[in-house]
Amino acid sequence: MSTDDIEINDEKPELGENDFTLDEFASVRVCDLEAVLYLVATPIGNLRDISLRALDVLRGAAVIYCEDTRVTRKLLGAYQIRGHLKSYNDHSDDERRDEIVAAVQGGQAVALVSDAGMPMVSDPGYKLVKACEAAGVNVTTVPGANAPLAALQLSGLPSGQFSFIGFLPNKTKARSDYLRKWMNVPSTLIAFETAPRLIPALKDIGEVLGVREVAVVREITKLYEEVRKGKAADLIAYYVENGLPKGEIVLVLAPPIDDVISDDDIIQMIRDALKTMRTKDAAAFVAEKTNRKKNEIYDMALKLDK
Repeated sequence: MSTDDIEINDEKPELGENDFTLDEFASVRVCDLEAVLYLVATPIGNLRDISLRALDVLRGAAVIYCEDTRVTRKLLGAYQIRGHLKSYNDHSDDERRDEIVAAVQGGQAVALVSDAGMPMVSDPGYKLVKACEAAGVNVTTVPGANAPLAALQLSGLPSGQFSFIGFLPNKTKARSDYLRKWMNVPSTLIAFETAPRLIPALKDIGEVLGVREVAVVREITKLYEEVRKGKAADLIAYYVENGLPKGEIVLVLAPPIDDVISDDDIIQMIRDALKTMRTKDAAAFVAEKTNRKKNEIYDMALKLDK
């Protein structure tokens, strides 16, 4: 994820009475690391959300490849780690990937981190892992903080089945088309969004997915962590009145509604659909989402036109 709004605290983390001090931790012998590519999760907000194993790997890696060396250097500095940092991001070329593969093949332990969260989860790493796979280089994970899963926990929405659908497209038509692909999937949906696009995204969610509960989860693990839930239309009204939220945003969308939907909700869905569709198409669209008869929905739509 982006770290435009993430503030990494430069202060050393507070330690409990049973914790190592940083000096004691630094003195603990780190076992020699196997020569593989380590995909290391880093905190998404709170600096304490990093595992002891991740610190071991970052301390022992010959090279740490990262999105932004300035961000990673702050994290390493907080734990008194002097790592050899090099950049790797979505714009890195084959030459950089070949360099990393060659380093592991040459017997070096190499770590890959993103600015926040887990590499490859809407962050760089996929092309590199494919290159390692093609070259027969071993890859392993050092799991940890993850924004989509944390948002799912905080949302209070069904978690038995869920689908992470990444960043929503930034244009209305593309976003609506993308949401339609997911409208009948019987699972909770998780997506990333930015504050400037939040209201248009919520509008399209309401028009395409209908009356579902939506959770806007932001600033996870940070001081202003917040979860705001409601129907898309209610959330839009709130943000129009109170202003857009700041920070990192994850949207969690409830699964399709199995229960009978009220006539009032259906009328609102018809009104939303009529903004962009002809009456016949709007009726078919709403009927599909509500499991009501098309003729019944069409008659309701005609009454709205009068």
